[in-house]
Amino acid sequence: MKKIIWLLLLCMPLAAIAQRAKKIHFKSILIDTHNDIPTTAITDGVSFDQSLKTKTHSDLQRMFEGGVDAQFFSIWCDGNMKNPYDWANREMDTVMAWTNRNPDKMMQAFTAVDIIKAAKQKKLAVLFGVEGGHMIENDLNKLNALYNRGVRYMTVTWNNSTDWATSALDETSPPTPLHSVERGADSLRKKGLTDFGKQVIKRMNELGMLVDLSHECEQTFCDIMKETSKPVLVSHSCVYALCPHRRNLKDEQIKAVAKNGGVIHLNFYSGFLDPAFEARSDAFTAKHKAEMDSLLKINPEPYFMQVYLFEKYPDEVKSLRPPMSLLLDHLDYIVKMVGVDYVGMGSDFDGVNSLPAGLDGVEDFPKITEELLKRGYSKKDIRKILGGNLLRVFMANEKNN
Repeated sequence: MKKIIWLLLLCMPLAAIAQRAKKIHFKSILIDTHNDIPTTAITDGVSFDQSLKTKTHSDLQRMFEGGVDAQFFSIWCDGNMKNPYDWANREMDTVMAWTNRNPDKMMQAFTAVDIIKAAKQKKLAVLFGVEGGHMIENDLNKLNALYNRGVRYMTVTWNNSTDWATSALDETSPPTPLHSVERGADSLRKKGLTDFGKQVIKRMNELGMLVDLSHECEQTFCDIMKETSKPVLVSHSCVYALCPHRRNLKDEQIKAVAKNGGVIHLNFYSGFLDPAFEARSDAFTAKHKAEMDSLLKINPEPYFMQVYLFEKYPDEVKSLRPPMSLLLDHLDYIVKMVGVDYVGMGSDFDGVNSLPAGLDGVEDFPKITEELLKRGYSKKDIRKILGGNLLRVFMANEKNN
């Protein structure tokens, strides 16, 4: 079928393909499972409901231009943040302030049905995903409270491990003083999931909160797959076989998610899509070494200093970006391995410092739909990829709650 569709598309003029893609895109429900604009808004002193073009990857108007129907706003802080639970509530307060100011354009969604309802009303469905189990502060009551506020998934770890689960970063490279800013002092106490960690997974299943496996080490991943009774989410990761980064999924992990009935949402970050990106990025950093060394005296975390340099030298950074086709290659890989029912979009907009060429912000989502159509995906399959697969997993997690 896919080959027949592709042959038919060869006979269509490009303008006709673009028009068909646009129609499919804006009639589908698009759900992005990861956007870091809450953190960006607070740290940079900007507001999502104002025009932020050239300043951020996201704002409310561009969400509509991109056909985004539901956004999981990432609630995040690093491993050294004091009182991370309070910070989580501050970020949610910020998002709810935007929502309450724009009742004709935004509405909070708690269920899959709410997402569908928001789409019909042409409003952006607002949901929360907590990025890092450290934000519950080892307290199941705080997990319950976050759910009651609208958190519908939690990434079990971020780069920092918790007392009860080990991260991918800690499994592959034990903490050093250089990483203390983002990883916390207690990282790598135990590989995998502890008994309390198993209680967390059980409670998430009971609540109907999706268990997110992005950032997990392989042992934690395996432990969670044994414990969970519900389909899982991988909110923003890619394929290890195409780009061997610790944040990406190996083939056996992809198959495990599919067997569980879960879904993998692809991250748009250049470094997770293109295995050559790191070398180009390192060359850029080396070129500006003197400036980088000076900046590191102010902030010891290299990533944040590189973000600063990327913003300072935008013309140089353009040459570092990989083609958008690599994102589609990762998607094709998953589809060929386990089928089209297990993949979606988890952009990581406003949380990364480099994106594929052509993907400058949320307004560019329609370009992905056009590329999917060019690669022979049917309207039915495209609708699954854009949001249908996530709705299925969401509904499965809601059952018997």
